[in-house]
Amino acid sequence: MEEINNQKITVAMISLNEEEAVCKVVHDIKKVLPYAEILIVDSSSDKTPEIARELSCVVIRQYPPKGYGLAMEKALLSANGDIIITMDCDGTYPSERIPDFIMLINSGYDIVNGSRISKRPKAMPFANYIANKAFGIIASILFNKKVKDLHSGMRAYRRELVHSLKWDAEGPALPVELLLKPIVKGYKFKEIDIDYRPRIGEITLNRLKSTYWTFKRMLKIRFMKN
Repeated sequence: MEEINNQKITVAMISLNEEEAVCKVVHDIKKVLPYAEILIVDSSSDKTPEIARELSCVVIRQYPPKGYGLAMEKALLSANGDIIITMDCDGTYPSERIPDFIMLINSGYDIVNGSRISKRPKAMPFANYIANKAFGIIASILFNKKVKDLHSGMRAYRRELVHSLKWDAEGPALPVELLLKPIVKGYKFKEIDIDYRPRIGEITLNRLKSTYWTFKRMLKIRFMKN
């Protein structure tokens, strides 16, 4: 842990009306990474940004909301850490596992993905679980690489990887592109199993739109020059 605390690490999140969850999420992160930069790109109309600033987070306002992709792009490119951890700001991801991601980056991996679906989490609706399993199987066939969870929000990126990639931030399902493009370009990739917990607050996912964009991004990366 001493080595980790001496590194430049950013935990980057995006938030949309997460005032019920943000305090707990930030405190949980600080338990394992007391010296990390916690950066939040916020598009909330509630008190999320005020709460985050009071907790010493770096808050970048993106209001009115421009969508998940543009918010995540802003978060990744604004991070100052040599290692960038992405999480959701809703309490669904296990902050205590962050050191595992960092140690894998330190061991030589460029991107580490947290898979939620080694078994069905109680917090994930059955239809979502089946869809995520199917996405992983199809991607594994298309890209000749074992991939489980294309839509996980908990990842670690080496800073150099983030700044070497070009992606399309418009539209849903950006995590698909942020995972598959590094694989295609030969970056060293690792996937580990993580817990997935009940969300604090309301669910905002549009399943049909997300499914369409998932396949659109997969096929674009597989069959078009990038």
